[in-house]
Formats: sequence, structure tokens, C-alpha cells
Amino acid sequence: MRVTVLAGGVGAARFLQGLVQVVPPECVTAIVNTGDDLVFHGLHVSPDLDIIMYTLAGLINDQTGWGIAGDTFACLDFLSRYSDDTWFRLGDRDLATCIHRTGLLQSGQSLTDATVALSQRLGVGVRLLPMSNEPVPTQIVTPDGVLSFQEYFVKRGQRDEVREVHFPGIEHARPAPGVLGAIAEADAIIVAPSNPFVSIGSILAVPGVRQALRERRERTAAVSPIIDGSAVKGPADRMLRSLGVESSAYGVATLYQDFVSTFVIDEQDAALADRIRELGMKVVVAQTIMRGPSEKRALATVALDAARG
Repeated sequence: MRVTVLAGGVGAARFLQGLVQVVPPECVTAIVNTGDDLVFHGLHVSPDLDIIMYTLAGLINDQTGWGIAGDTFACLDFLSRYSDDTWFRLGDRDLATCIHRTGLLQSGQSLTDATVALSQRLGVGVRLLPMSNEPVPTQIVTPDGVLSFQEYFVKRGQRDEVREVHFPGIEHARPAPGVLGAIAEADAIIVAPSNPFVSIGSILAVPGVRQALRERRERTAAVSPIIDGSAVKGPADRMLRSLGVESSAYGVATLYQDFVSTFVIDEQDAALADRIRELGMKVVVAQTIMRGPSEKRALATVALDAARG
């Protein structure tokens, strides 16, 4: 069985931990958001790729959901003696990943090639694909102006009202090699419980991706990242409200209805099932909070069954 997952951030990483308990890792492809990527101190940083890579490699800091467990910050702390621009906290081991990635890119390798090389070195069996090899930075329009995603998310603590989300240059981007094939050839496609605007929306904005998913709609399921009106982690609920979408599982379903045939919602949102069905989607009600390995496995099983019909 071949399974393709649209992924971004902590929720997707935890979902993939469950999926590889159900499906052999080598049968799974994760198409990962790279709109969060940035160049920091001359290094190419790919936060979502690294969160997923570290999680699947068993290295992730479970307390934060990002970075490497037990990492130190000696380099960044010393760098603060030279620069005030150290708000993006990269640990020493995390910096090693970024140094090696940057070297691979500077040698002429693509982001896809660099991701494969890093993943293999860490023993990750899942095939990780960036959504595109071209830079497509997510920009957040706020009352105080336009911010890069990491400025909004990390530096300013997600406190700004989000009025628009842009992906400058997206019209010229191409799906990374393997992305469209992974969608076309999958036996099941799952949209992980990730932010629909800045994690999944960026992937969908890459030319050709949304149409490829529409052609596989009957094999595509999504897991709601919103439970009882709130995001489990991150600003998705606030973004939904500020962008004029109902902050609920139903609101997320309206964003996915053209390419998702089955929507998985939490037991707390069972009352929304009929409204979601009116969008032309099937609904599966399940426990979607991923507290530990057994809950992750159970949710992955439910989502996989939903995608397979």
C-alpha cells in the first residue's frame, strides 16, 4: 500500500508517528510545507521538514514539539554577543542540520536531494518531499504590516491579527519532483491535522497540486486540526476567525471540500457531522487527540480506512 500525507508542523509529525505503526515507513510519502523556510545567519532552515524528520527519527524534543531533545544553545548564546538577531532559537545539533543542508544546497543539490540525504542519515524510512524546490515564503499581512511567517509565529508570538496570507512567487513555483506522482499513485491520501492556511494552504497553492488532489478526491481524507472550536496547538483557530472562516471542524471542511471526500472529526464535534455532510463529504467521528502512541496509531488507522473508502 502506498500512502501520501500532506503535512506541516507538530500535528502532522505526531500523526505520521501513528501512521508508521500501521503502514511500513517505506510505503509512506509526506509532502511537507516549506513556506516556513527561512535563511537565518546565512543558513537554510526548514522548520517543518526538520520537525517531521526529528520526530520520525526519535530525536524530537517532546516538550516543545520542535528541536532536538537535550540540545544545547552554546552557539546561539555566544552569537548573541555579536548580534541582537537571535530570536529564532536553533540548538547546537539543530544548527548542524542546517549547516549541512546549506552546504548541500550551495553545492548545487536541490532541497529535495538535501532532504533525502539528511533523512537517510537519520534513519528515517518515510520519504519526505518538500512541496517545491523553489522558495515560496509565507507572508502574513497584519495591521502593523507584512511579516514573514517566522516573524509572526516566533518573534512576535502569534499576537498579531492575521488579515491575509500570501505566498509570493507561488505562481512560478513547481511541485518538487515526486510530489504529483505521489498523489497520482497513492492508494490513500491523507491531509494531516495541520493549520489549513499556513501548513496545508501553502502546499495546495503550488500550481498543479490542488488539481491533482481533485482527481483523487475519492481516495483523499482529512483530519480536522480544530476540536470544539479550538486548535490543539498553534494559531489555526484565531486565523480562521480573522480570515472570515468559522473556527470549527466545519469551517476547515469548507476549505477542503473540493478535494477531500471524507472528513475525520473529533467526538466532541459529532454535532457538526450533518452540516459537513451537506458539503458533499462523508464524515467519520473518532477520538483525534494524540496523547500517546496508542492514540496516534488509532487515529492513523481511522484516517487510513477513511481514505481507502
